[in-house]
Amino acid sequence: MKMPNDIKKASTLNLIAISILLGVIAWLGFNQVFSSYIVGIFWLSCIGIIMATSLNLTNGFLGQMALGHAGFMLIGAYTSALLSLAMVRAGVLAGDGAEQFIRFVICLVASAILAGLFGILVGIPALRLRGDYLAIITLGFGEIIRVVIQGIPWAGADGLEQGSASPVLYKTGLGFNNATKSHYMFFVALLTIACVAVIFTFIRSRFGRAIISIRDDEIASEASGIDTTFYKVMGFAFSAMFAGIAGSIFAACYSSLNTGNMGFMASVNYFVMVVFGGMGSITGSIVAAIGLTTLNEALRSFDEYRMLVYSVVLVLMMIFRPTGLLGTYEFSLARIFGRLRGKGAGNKQEKEVRA
Repeated sequence: MKMPNDIKKASTLNLIAISILLGVIAWLGFNQVFSSYIVGIFWLSCIGIIMATSLNLTNGFLGQMALGHAGFMLIGAYTSALLSLAMVRAGVLAGDGAEQFIRFVICLVASAILAGLFGILVGIPALRLRGDYLAIITLGFGEIIRVVIQGIPWAGADGLEQGSASPVLYKTGLGFNNATKSHYMFFVALLTIACVAVIFTFIRSRFGRAIISIRDDEIASEASGIDTTFYKVMGFAFSAMFAGIAGSIFAACYSSLNTGNMGFMASVNYFVMVVFGGMGSITGSIVAAIGLTTLNEALRSFDEYRMLVYSVVLVLMMIFRPTGLLGTYEFSLARIFGRLRGKGAGNKQEKEVRA
C-alpha cells in the first residue's frame, strides 16, 4: 500500500528534526560542553521521558489507573546491574570499549524482557479491577518488589548500595572506564527517541486503536469483538517493558543502586508528569518530564522550600489547566509549517484584495 503524501512529508520532517537534534547532542557530548551536573540532569530527563510516556500508555491511552510503575523500573535496574556484574565476574564480555557496549545492550534487552514478563503476571489479575482498586494493587506490587529486593543480601541493602559490588557496577559493570557520561549523551538520547517512537507507533497501530476504544467505552469495545482482557494486559506489559529499559539506563547512570530511589514517591512523581503533561499526549509527557525534572533539580539549593514550590506549581497547573499542559494535543512540525504556509498565503491574498 502506498504511503499518503501528507504522512510521507510529516515523517520526513520528523526524521530531519530528530537527525539534527541527535547531531547537536552528539557534538555537545563529545566536546564536553556541559558540566557533569547538567549532563546528570540530561540523563534523568531521558529516564523521566521514557517512564512518563510508557506510563501514559497505561493511564492515558488505556484508561487504567496504575501507581506502581517504578516497581518495573526497579526490576529493570537490578536485572541490568546484577547481570552485568555476573558477566564481568564470569569473564564474559568483561572488557572495555565494544565488549562493554555489547554487555550493556544485552543487559538492556534482559531488563525489558523481565519487566515485561512481570507486567503480564501483575496485569492478568490486577486489570480485572478498576479505578482506585487497580491503583492500590499496582502500588502494592511496587512496594513488594522494593521490599523483596531490599531483603536480598547480594542485591539490596549493602549489596549494590554500599558494599564491594558498587565499584564494579560503576567501573567495569555498566559504567564508563575510558569515557565520561557526556560521551554517552548521544546513545542515551538515541535510545530515548527510539522508545518514544515505538510507543507512538504502537498507539497509532490497530493495537493502539483497540486500546483507546477500551478506554472510551469498554462495553462497546467488547461488543464489537475486541478481546478487552488481551489488549489490556498487552498494553500494561508493553508499558512495563519500557519502564525496565528506563531502569537499565538508571543503573548505568549511577555508581550504586538504592531501592529507595525507585519506591512509592518515584511512582507518584512519574504519575504527576503524566497528569501535568496531559493524559493522552505523548508530547505532553515529554515536556512535563523535562520541565519537572529540571525544576526539581533547580530547587535543590532551596532544600527547605523545594517541595513546597514544587507542590504550588502543580496545584496552580491543575487549577488553571486541569486537562494538563497539552491535553491530548500532539506536536507536529508538518502541522506547524502547514499553518504558517496557510497564514502566509492568506496574508498574500488579503494584500491582493486590498490592492
